[in-house]
Amino acid sequence: MTEGGFTIEFIGLIVPIVVAIFLIMDAPKHDKNPWLWGVLGFLFTFLTLGIYLLKTGRKVAGWIFIALSILSIIATIALIGVVIAIIMNAV
Repeated sequence: MTEGGFTIEFIGLIVPIVVAIFLIMDAPKHDKNPWLWGVLGFLFTFLTLGIYLLKTGRKVAGWIFIALSILSIIATIALIGVVIAIIMNAV
């Protein structure tokens, strides 16, 4: 395993953990269930963070996270489609 690959995998694990911890700590301040938001934050990271921010009145930041999440999902689907198209044309 290369050092660069380890770093990306490490960041890919740390970001959801940080979001989950933030949600667990912040949820009780807004009378929300910390475990629910923490688990959802770990599984769906930025989309959950955006929805949480909307639900707690921080609308601008919430919409930014939701928009970025949706754009990244669309980009991922498009990239997968391009890769499949390239593979199908190569055969």
